[in-house]
Amino acid sequence: MKLSLRKIPLFRLSLPHQSRQKCHRFPPHSTNSRSFHAFQSNSPSGCLDFLYADERTEDGCWASHKIRGFPPCSCPFGNGRFARREYGSQAELEQRTSDGLTVDDIVARGWPILDENESDWRSHAAAIAQSIQLMKKRLQWNRMLVKLGQLSEHLNKPNLWDDPVSAGKLSREHGFLMGKMKEVTSFQQELLENIDMLKLAREENDSMLEEEYLKALHRMRKNAKEKELEALLAGEHDSCSCFIEVQAGAGGTESMDWASMVMHMYKMWAARRGFNVSLVDEMPGEVAGIKRATIKVDGDNAFGYAKAEVGVHRLVRISPFDSAKRRHTSFAAVAVIPILADASSRFQINESDLRIERFRASGAGGQHVNTTESAVRIVHIPTQISAVCQNERSQHQNKAMAMAVLQSRLDQLEMQRQAQLNAKHTQSLTDINFGNQIRSYVLHPYRMVKDLRTNYEVSDSDSVLQGDIDGFILSYLSESMDKSEGSM
Repeated sequence: MKLSLRKIPLFRLSLPHQSRQKCHRFPPHSTNSRSFHAFQSNSPSGCLDFLYADERTEDGCWASHKIRGFPPCSCPFGNGRFARREYGSQAELEQRTSDGLTVDDIVARGWPILDENESDWRSHAAAIAQSIQLMKKRLQWNRMLVKLGQLSEHLNKPNLWDDPVSAGKLSREHGFLMGKMKEVTSFQQELLENIDMLKLAREENDSMLEEEYLKALHRMRKNAKEKELEALLAGEHDSCSCFIEVQAGAGGTESMDWASMVMHMYKMWAARRGFNVSLVDEMPGEVAGIKRATIKVDGDNAFGYAKAEVGVHRLVRISPFDSAKRRHTSFAAVAVIPILADASSRFQINESDLRIERFRASGAGGQHVNTTESAVRIVHIPTQISAVCQNERSQHQNKAMAMAVLQSRLDQLEMQRQAQLNAKHTQSLTDINFGNQIRSYVLHPYRMVKDLRTNYEVSDSDSVLQGDIDGFILSYLSESMDKSEGSM
């Protein structure tokens, strides 16, 4: 069936600027007396929001039928050009273009992937399709659909809310997985819609419309890399903020200086990613650097990224503290603790189990800070886990921050005790020496930073120490995902 794609703007709806839409009408086909007009939002994706089918009835009148989600579940072009999709169950039918093309078909055809700047729609489509396949692989797509089906069955039980805590947990997990699924399916649908409209534009030699949808594919290709990364962060607590703790290891003053360099690296990295960073606790070294320090990193997926840094970090350099200019090896350990947003998953702390100690803050500070007992140490007596804060100006602020750190440490202990799900995200800070490092930073006799878990390495050590560690994080997350899939 031949459709004219002459684009005739009819009007703009009188809506707020963000919601304004434009309408394009497709003239009626002579054989079936049916015409179409699509309302298109002015969103960056350029996708059609819905389609109206105008059909002449027996009495000569025109009836308009609204069809959502173009290309929708109904086939508006008469002979089934657009595939049917059903959302009644989790196992939806595969999304297709009007000529039956799926994302897997696009990858199987082996269209060459050229540079992003090339105006080749097949190249863009192939790159996006590969990204979608990678996202599904990282999300363990089939297992996720099965899990969604199981959760839906539980949520439909009439006695669900007899246990509100369990019901809330199931509901949150279901919502989290549904959100991940919808992100991928909507991205996939957007790709197929753009391909459909671009093909129709080429059939009608409408260069303006073809250029519009080519640009939409180009934008999708740019966004695909970020979505691939987001698919890596599908863990239960990956979206949480976190505390990052750094502690000096074997090496004395040299290691204390190295610990301060590591902490500076994480502060710079967090700033690069737009996270908010606040110092919770810091114990300065006698000569230089720090013995230990804790920072709070606030932001979406902060824990998901930072969990890749857990372990011992090794430095090799000519020591600035050695008058003989000999080469020294230093160690610093890093631990990352998620800040749980779900109150039902938190460890319940009894006030009677706490011992609160107050003392004068150490280090640089004003007259009030060093002359009053503003610093606070809170000890959880049953577990002997403690938290210290002395960075705030008042005792109340230090107590609140120390309590937050203690809560997170106890939450982590509870998670380990219950299922040991986060045992790989944390590591003991007691054995910080040779043979335990995850990454080596060599500044002499050559310059290189190498992750010993993934063999990812860079020669620009200065940029790494200034917070450019995303390459190491992504490499570790990708390899961890591949290993977990291989062991299934």
